[in-house]
Amino acid sequence: MSRIGKKPVPLPKGVTAAIDGRTVKVKGPKGELQVTLVEEVEAAIGPDGITITPHEHMERARPMWGMSRTLVNNLVVGVTQGFTSKLEIQGVGYRAAVQGKNLNLQLGFSHDVAYPIPAGITITAEKPTMLTVAGIDKQLVGQVAAEIRAYRKPEPYKGKGVRYAGEYVRRKEGKKK
Repeated sequence: MSRIGKKPVPLPKGVTAAIDGRTVKVKGPKGELQVTLVEEVEAAIGPDGITITPHEHMERARPMWGMSRTLVNNLVVGVTQGFTSKLEIQGVGYRAAVQGKNLNLQLGFSHDVAYPIPAGITITAEKPTMLTVAGIDKQLVGQVAAEIRAYRKPEPYKGKGVRYAGEYVRRKEGKKK
């Protein structure tokens, strides 16, 4: 038995869910999201929330059970609370600023990097070296944060670059005389 999969996904007040075939749609105060589940599992709405059940005769059903429940739970959390990811920029002269629908990054290149902010994502720069990526879709928030980090990953000698908040960068010793 999947410990995660057998728990129903509770629906808080103000959140409505609808199941159309294999598509689960969730609507809440922050917006509307949907996910299409794999064919090895089925979803049903009950009094205690959305329950996911695997098909017993399929071999791949048990591994997909917990993952499908987590995807549905991420929809519910997204439309009620939303998701955030924080990024830190370290390095002399490295900074970021939001200008309209673009994120302008100065990361030590000969040119500034203009990253277009996708729909459904809000990026705020609290300081020139701190970014917050927020949205209701967990996958999209993580993807945007990873794309911004990929422009200049933290290097191991001085630690310069874009990193997740609280990320530990293993430092190497420089060359010796």
